[in-house]
Formats: sequence, structure tokens, C-alpha cells
Amino acid sequence: MANNYTEIRDAVAKLCAQFPGEYWRNLDRDRSYPTEFVKALTDNGYLSVLIPEEFGGSGLGITAAAAIMEEIHKAGCNGAACHAQMYTMGSVLRFGNEEQKKKYLPKISTGELRLQAFGVTEPTSGTDTLNLRTTAVKGKDNFYIINGQKIWTSRAEHSDLMLLLARTTSRDQVKKRTDGLSVFIVEMREAIGNGLEIKPIRTMINHATTEIFFDNLRIPANSLVGEEGKGFRYILGGMNAERILIGAECIGDARWFIDKASNYARERNVFGKPIGQNQGIQFPIAEAYAQTEAADLMVKHAAELFEAGEECGSEANMAKYLAAEASWKAADICMQTHGGFAFAEEFDIERKFRETRLYRIAPISTNLILSYLAEHVLELPRSY
Repeated sequence: MANNYTEIRDAVAKLCAQFPGEYWRNLDRDRSYPTEFVKALTDNGYLSVLIPEEFGGSGLGITAAAAIMEEIHKAGCNGAACHAQMYTMGSVLRFGNEEQKKKYLPKISTGELRLQAFGVTEPTSGTDTLNLRTTAVKGKDNFYIINGQKIWTSRAEHSDLMLLLARTTSRDQVKKRTDGLSVFIVEMREAIGNGLEIKPIRTMINHATTEIFFDNLRIPANSLVGEEGKGFRYILGGMNAERILIGAECIGDARWFIDKASNYARERNVFGKPIGQNQGIQFPIAEAYAQTEAADLMVKHAAELFEAGEECGSEANMAKYLAAEASWKAADICMQTHGGFAFAEEFDIERKFRETRLYRIAPISTNLILSYLAEHVLELPRSY
């Protein structure tokens, strides 16, 4: 039987209790970053759980990381402020050289450096990652010159390092569509004002997302992770980890909504009886519960495959898809159960409702997951 990491879950839940709904409501109102919350997670070693012990981390697997993220969201908190550190560092762990690992990983473990920014998506290419236009051209002085633009790069203002995907060989000069892209570690504090500009984007949720502009940004050649031109392959493993962790967050959200709805349905009396006595109230909650438990099994299955080093692209995609659908259904049922009170900020439902809706769109949209399954699993013709 897989390790459920009960002790870690209990400890994370205890930590999250120090950051109640009022804390998140205030941040949401001001669109402020949860600095204190992220620091607490870092100080307790939860954000370095995937880093090997030799570099100051816990050396655990994706199952432990998923347990942490689920508990954060089950407690009514929001892990989106820090989850990227868990899956972006995978590229450094797998493909970075020893010098890069020794330079960055110990400081990431202690919180001295934050690796929270992942520069992939662009305004023109969207989910068509292979069509991105940001370029990295290597000069004779052993520096790369970066030009281009990224969008929806979350936490860039609160990160010291960015994992950047850029084109090093033009598309018309590569043999395979997946070639010609490379991964770089960008030291952002030095880059800001020297060819890198960050513009915040205000959104319907407090997500600290931004737009990034590169204008002849110079970065040293040793910023390259792995081999030039192989970057797309490098980030695929990170994307599977990302989908598993996001799936775990959605499971946490769903359980938060179900607990809220169930408690309210038991306690709220209308027409002389608890509203949860009505099948019209209790059946949808029960259905959301069943859907959540089923999705959780897929998240756990995908995590086990990932930890074993086995192919898990389909499972990671299905985990994220099923969990996002389950959390959205639970969110809607929770809103319906509470009626007008769900719209009051003090109940935290409207905030969590907005936050969990994101995961049906990003990272990776519902439709892109379905098209992946249709083409690569069911062997149907490519639809786009």
C-alpha cells in the first residue's frame, strides 16, 4: 500500500491553521502575495521536499509533494503561490549539471533563493509551445542574448530564478518539431532593468501573474540546462509533475467544498428541518464526493507511476482533468447549498470558487487533455 504521509499531512494542516480565511481574504482584496505563508512552508522544509538530501532537501517523491499540496488546499489555503518550485526544479535535478545543482539547490532548500517562475507561454503561441518565438542567440563572448515575450508567468515578481524555455534554433532548421528549444536558468534580480521587464496582470483571482519582456537580455552560457535544443523534452517530465500536483490541489479544493457544503446542510434549518434532509441538496453533495474520490485514485496512480520512473503522460493528464472537474463540481454544489450566503466574502466560498475555476483552463486546458487522449491513447486522427 502506498505511503499516505499521514504525519506530513497532519503537520501541514497544523501549519495552515495559522493562516485562516481572514488572512486569505485580506490578501485577495489587495491582490497581495502570501509572503508569510510561503516563508512558513519554506522554513518547515515543505517546498524542498523533492530536493535530494545531499542538497538540503527531504529527498522524497512526488507522492509526498502531492500530499502537501492537497492538505494546503483542503485547509482553505492556496498553494498556487509556491507550487511551481516543486515541479520546475525537476528539470534542474534531472538535466542540470553538478555545478548548477550545487549552486542553486541548497539555497532553494533554505529559501535563500526562490525558483517560482516558469517562462513558457507566449501571447502568440498560447498552448502551441513548439511555436514559441522567444529566442536565445549565442554570441562569441560565451553569452546568450534573449529577446521575446512571455505571458502568464506567475510569481515572477516574487522569484529570484526563472526557468526559461527559448528557441535556440529556428523551426526551419530542425529535423523534428520538438527540437530547437532550450532551457535556461535566469537570475532575475540581476536581469531586471538590464533587458528584462516585468508587468503585473490583474486577474479575477489573486494569482500574482505577469507578462515578461526580454530586450537583448544577456545571460552567461552556463545558464543553459542540459543540451542545447533538447529543452522541450526536458520540460515534459516537469509538466507531468505539474499536472499531478495541480490534480492534488484540486482534490484538496474539492474536499474543502464538500466539507463546507455538508456542514452547512446539516446545520441550516429551513421550513423546520435541516436543508440536508432534502434529496435535492444531499444527492449532489454525495455525487461530488464520489467524483472526488474517483479522481483522487487517478492522482495517486499517476504519482506512483511518476515516482517509479515509468511513462505517465496519459495518467498525469487524466489525473489533472478528473480532479479539476471534481473540484469545479464540488465548488458549484457548495455555492448552491449555501445560496446567497455563498456570495458573502466571510464564508470564503466565492474566493475558493474563483480560484478552483482556473484549473479547468490552466495549466493545460481541458480540451487539450481530451485531444491528447484521443490522439495518443485512442489513436484517433489529430484534431488540430
